Amino acid sequence: MHELSLVMSLLRIVEEQSLKTPFEKVESILLSFGRLSCIDPQALEFAFSIQSRGTRAQGAVLRFDIRPVRVYCLNCEEEWSPPAFTGTCPSCGGTEVLLTGGTEEMTLVELEAE
Repeated sequence: MHELSLVMSLLRIVEEQSLKTPFEKVESILLSFGRLSCIDPQALEFAFSIQSRGTRAQGAVLRFDIRPVRVYCLNCEEEWSPPAFTGTCPSCGGTEVLLTGGTEEMTLVELEAE
């Protein structure tokens, strides 16, 4: 479960930010990542609820901006957002496609604190 290591990194970032701009409690955290990044939001929330106990982030709400899969076809030069990545173009059936979105790593976008 790599979500645990992601949460530990996230909590480290929260503590580093609290030294730069003092705050007592985190209200919410907005995270962004790609749909194909293999991050399970439920597992992330569970790990966060356990690991954040006793920290400034305890009780904070995690919000997610999950970036869609984007695929570009080299044959027909079209880009689309398929519901699932199959490796073929839905327009021409070509297999020369590039993933252009949906693989983004997790990024802390916004931290609301008081």
